[in-house]
Amino acid sequence: MAGETVITRVSELAQPLIDEQGLELVDVEYHTGGGAVLRLFIDKPGGVNLDDCAAFSRELGLILDVEEVISGEYRLEISSPGLDRIIKKDSDFARFAGEMVRVKTTLPLDPDGRGYLRKTFIGILRGLENDAVVVELQEPPPSEVALARNVIERVNLEPQF
Repeated sequence: MAGETVITRVSELAQPLIDEQGLELVDVEYHTGGGAVLRLFIDKPGGVNLDDCAAFSRELGLILDVEEVISGEYRLEISSPGLDRIIKKDSDFARFAGEMVRVKTTLPLDPDGRGYLRKTFIGILRGLENDAVVVELQEPPPSEVALARNVIERVNLEPQF
């Protein structure tokens, strides 16, 4: 199966298990270079611990073996999304509105008209509007930018220490 097909199929197979264990499937990654790796990021209110990851891994591993989603050897990794959690789903954009985020675009942009192109934008997430991610930039003078989702590579929470 192609990478996107594997991700879609794994997501479908994992969802009942996710629901049963009271978890949230944050993201699925599949990489084939240098040995196949299937990585799932899970979460739950209050965060996941090692026992949550191990229990989910055991059960999902059995399902994937039976369904033969990936031919050949692969490594299954289950972990928490971490402090720099990826934001992908529409519900994530609503849930994390008001939080500091880092947005990386696929090409350099100047959406605020400041006169310089860049691919990284850091600011407070305001949410989604007309299929664009709205971010209030923190650099002076503060401004709000709307970045079209089709030019966004990644959106992550930006940990504040």
